Amino acid sequence: MQTFAPGKGSPDLKAAREVADYLGTHHHELHFIVRVIYKGCKKNTFTKAQGIDALEEVIYHIETYVTTVRASTPMFLMSRKIKSLGVKMVLSGEGSDEIFGGYLYFNKAPNKEKFHQETCQKIKGLHLYDCLRANKSASAGGVEARVPFLDKEFVKTAMDIDPEWKMIRPDLGRIEKWVLRKAFDDDQKPYLPKHILYRQKEQFSDGVGYSWIEGLKDHANKQVTDSMLMNASFVYPENTPTTKEGYYYRTIFEKYFPKNAARSTVPGGPSVACSTAKAVEWDAEWSKNPDSSGRAALGIHAAVYEESKDVKTGSLVSDSPQKLVKAVAEKVAAVV
Repeated sequence: MQTFAPGKGSPDLKAAREVADYLGTHHHELHFIVRVIYKGCKKNTFTKAQGIDALEEVIYHIETYVTTVRASTPMFLMSRKIKSLGVKMVLSGEGSDEIFGGYLYFNKAPNKEKFHQETCQKIKGLHLYDCLRANKSASAGGVEARVPFLDKEFVKTAMDIDPEWKMIRPDLGRIEKWVLRKAFDDDQKPYLPKHILYRQKEQFSDGVGYSWIEGLKDHANKQVTDSMLMNASFVYPENTPTTKEGYYYRTIFEKYFPKNAARSTVPGGPSVACSTAKAVEWDAEWSKNPDSSGRAALGIHAAVYEESKDVKTGSLVSDSPQKLVKAVAEKVAAVV
């Protein structure tokens, strides 16, 4: 089995390497945002400038200007690397966070009803965000991405679970996607190391390295002036960008798709850590920091816009009904 991960000195890259060693896969890394050129069949490198240079091509292929661009760029470049190795199809994990409430902002869900409603809205919007990214970024790189978590039977099984078991309950030792993690928690024949299995959620665009998002923002700040952003509502009255990064992506999008019909296909509204606009209301402080990065989930993310920290989670409380755990595990095994 071959596995792939992009990043440089990032949380996900380190964890992916450990998992690959544990499972014995033939692992490939695309080192993201580095200055040293590595040589060898397993390592490829592109600099921050190369990532920035790819933005126009990425936005052209994914046909959107929301911050999905952040994660689409490394996925696009990773797909090119995968294609060069002769691989035509990969399995990708899109859908699990929407189904199980894996994004960090779900920590603030006030009750199981709101939690479930939000997961439903996130699933319905996958074609505008994560599935759009996975499909178009990978296809543009010459690779087909398949999403086993979105198998119809698996989705039905997972969405039939009482959302109470998906709720994030620190008082009971439950973190995000706890019920899915617990389904693979086997002390006799462990699927993964415990600290990896219960590792905090890291969004793709953060996981490749926090400097990637900061680099994008710095680049946008050089391209968009304060005056341009101040007058954004006159230039872009529909889905008016509120940040220089958003304004920069919008200018590229308009270059290739200047028609109203194209603009109307792109969603809008505030978001924190990939939330819907409605979920931003769950925490009054979040409205002051609207950013799709997981680090915008103030008080929840281990880094919170600071340097990453190695966080290991010990064993968690085991109080999920065995029938439920077994059903989820069987569905995952059948699909994957």
